Amino acid sequence: MPEAIQNLMPQLVAYGVKIVGVLLAIWISFRVGAWIERLVNNGLRKREFDAALTKFFGSLARWLLITAAILACLGVFGIETTSFAAILGAAGLAIGLAFQGTLSNFAAGVMLLTFRPFRIGDYVKVASNEGTVAEIGLFVTSLDTLDNRRLILPNATIIAANIDNYTHHEVRRVDIDVGVAYSADLDEARRVLDAAAAAVQGRDAKHGHQIFLVGFGDSAVKFQVRVWCDPAIYWDVWDATIVAVKKALDANKVPIPFPQLDLHVKQVPERYGR
Repeated sequence: MPEAIQNLMPQLVAYGVKIVGVLLAIWISFRVGAWIERLVNNGLRKREFDAALTKFFGSLARWLLITAAILACLGVFGIETTSFAAILGAAGLAIGLAFQGTLSNFAAGVMLLTFRPFRIGDYVKVASNEGTVAEIGLFVTSLDTLDNRRLILPNATIIAANIDNYTHHEVRRVDIDVGVAYSADLDEARRVLDAAAAAVQGRDAKHGHQIFLVGFGDSAVKFQVRVWCDPAIYWDVWDATIVAVKKALDANKVPIPFPQLDLHVKQVPERYGR
C-alpha cells in the first residue's frame, strides 16, 4: 500500500465513522420526527382541535426536529452552522415582509381557531357584517347572510374588530317596542301586553317574558315587550310577538297612537296685513 494512502487511512476511517454516524442520526431524526408528529396529532384530535391546525402543528414539530438534527450533523464535520442560521433568519425576515398581510391573516386564523369566539353555525356580527358562520379557515372566514349572500372576511379584520355572537347562549331575548296613547289606562295596557307575551308560541318557559315601561314619547307612552326564546327560532318569535301584541291591543281597545303634530295658527294683527 502506498505511503500516501497509509497516511490518509486514519482520516478516511474517521470521516467514514462520522458519515455513518451522521446518516444514522438523520435516519433516527426522521423516525423520531414521525413519532412526534403522530403524538401531536393524536393529542390535538383528542381535544377536538381544528383538523387543519392539527395537521399543521404536527408537521411543524416534525420538521423542526429534523432541521435541528441536520444542523447538528453539519457541526460534526466542522461546518459553521451560525452562518446557516443567519441565512435562514434573513430569508424568514424577507418572506415575512413579503407576506405580511397573509401572515397576519394566518396568525389571526390560529387565534380564532384556538380561542373560539364563535363556531360554525353561530350567527355573528363583526366589522359591520353579520351572518351565519359557514367556515373558519386559516386565512379567511365565511359568513352566510340572511338574504343568502356569502361574505368572505379576512381573519385579521375579524380579530381586530368587535365580535357580537348572537347565538352563543342557549336563550336570546326578543325586544319589541310598543306605544300606547297617553289617554290609555297603563295598568290595563300592561295586563294586555303581559297576556299577549305569555301566549307567544316558542317563548322559553324558564326565562319567560317581561313587560317594561320605557318612558314617554312624543305621541305615546312607551312599553317594551321582552320575550325569551331559543336563538334558532328568534325571528319566528319576533314575528309572533308583534302579531300577538297588535291583536291583543286591538281586541281590548287599547289605542296605539300615530305620530301627530299640533299646529297652532295665530291671527296676524291688521296693521301687518295687506
